[in-house]
Amino acid sequence: MADITDIKAILYTEKTLGLQEDGVIVVQTSPKMTKNGLREVFREFFGISPLKINSMRVNGKVKRFKGMPGKRADVKKFYVKLPEDAKIESLAV
Repeated sequence: MADITDIKAILYTEKTLGLQEDGVIVVQTSPKMTKNGLREVFREFFGISPLKINSMRVNGKVKRFKGMPGKRADVKKFYVKLPEDAKIESLAV
């Protein structure tokens, strides 16, 4: 079962702000989150039923941290299309 704590962030970039005008928000989650799980979270916590959800998995880059090799965390991004009349006040910029 999905939980709201699996949502790590709402992405606010130049690209995502343009998408928000069309009713699409971009959500960054843990890699274990599924489309159906995210749909349940939106229904339960926000009271909104998304029209469409697209997902994209982003593998963490291998980087060096203070000279030691390391790896950034893997994340999953979801593009969530909301109905036209739906507004989430906590996500407003």
